[in-house]
Amino acid sequence: MKNGIYLVATPIGNVQDISLRALEVLKSAQIIACEDTRVAKKLFSLLSIPSAEKTFIVMHDHNESTKATEIVDQALAGKIIAYVSDAGSPLISDPGYKLVNLCKERGVYFTTIPGACAVICALQLSGFPSNSFLFAGFIPNKDKARTEFLQKYQMTDATLIFYETANRLIKTLLVAAQIFGNRKIAVVREISKLYEESRSGTAQELIDYYTANPPKGEIVLLVHQPTEKEDFDYSQELSAKLKTQSLKTAVRDIALKYNLSKNEVYQKALELKNDI
Repeated sequence: MKNGIYLVATPIGNVQDISLRALEVLKSAQIIACEDTRVAKKLFSLLSIPSAEKTFIVMHDHNESTKATEIVDQALAGKIIAYVSDAGSPLISDPGYKLVNLCKERGVYFTTIPGACAVICALQLSGFPSNSFLFAGFIPNKDKARTEFLQKYQMTDATLIFYETANRLIKTLLVAAQIFGNRKIAVVREISKLYEESRSGTAQELIDYYTANPPKGEIVLLVHQPTEKEDFDYSQELSAKLKTQSLKTAVRDIALKYNLSKNEVYQKALELKNDI
């Protein structure tokens, strides 16, 4: 096997989803770069791959800059290195971006060993349009940041995909109800595990269900692409702007933010201004 760095996708639930190429790399690698040695060594145990003679290097968001240099140096010294995240495909909302770019800068051989990815699996299970989708990563955990984050994608003409945690799901769905209205949303969790679930409905329907049935496990949240501009209502935001800004400025800001016709927003602003 060629010396260098291998970005190895690992199972996101069912250990049998490991690929034959991934098994070969994990067996051959002298060095394993990972987010958490406990998680990595557990995977090796489940796969019946001896790990006692392998060197493990912990690389995560907070130390990637320094550890990437160490890993690349080892590759230049002739080592075979496998980089694995805790689960799924490396670099997808996980560290590895700096490592890959350093490989390019220093001429180190690197490649990907494809496999499980929660984003793609969730898209398949949701039944939402898959011809165009946007993955936006983890949703912020602070209220204001969460709202502003989701508002950015309100009129994106694609299926939206986010990562979320079980304990924050209800909070996020409450905000989603305000921003996405009655657009269909899917909650996909525990992918490839015993209690795999894909449930879709409006944000309010999902709020009702998960209030009565608190969710567990890893969650992927998907929002159906808008079918028409009426799928959302910017009236409340526009009304708030009209109280502090000129009509021209408020119309310009809303039209620019949501890629709408200024004439359309202007007509709505006139209706709202009469009620203020």
